[in-house]
Amino acid sequence: MYLTSETKKEFFEKFGKNAQDTGTAEGQIALFSFRIAHLTEHLKQNKKDFSTQRALVRLVGKRRNLLDYLKDKDIERYRAIIKELKLRR
Repeated sequence: MYLTSETKKEFFEKFGKNAQDTGTAEGQIALFSFRIAHLTEHLKQNKKDFSTQRALVRLVGKRRNLLDYLKDKDIERYRAIIKELKLRR
């Protein structure tokens, strides 16, 4: 599987407060971004995989909602995560 528990722990250590703090918006956004990149690569090879396409759209929506929440709550944390993940150009 492409997403192991060790990979998740690394994301939450890097973007959250610690490896057990899986509820931070930054950690979840980073994890969603990783999954979005993986699904995007999958869809480039499998253009007719509509269930994966639907899952990708839902995942992008979840990440957008978390980013909006973070922007309303703390603009500096929002700017930091955007810069670190290179989501905006």
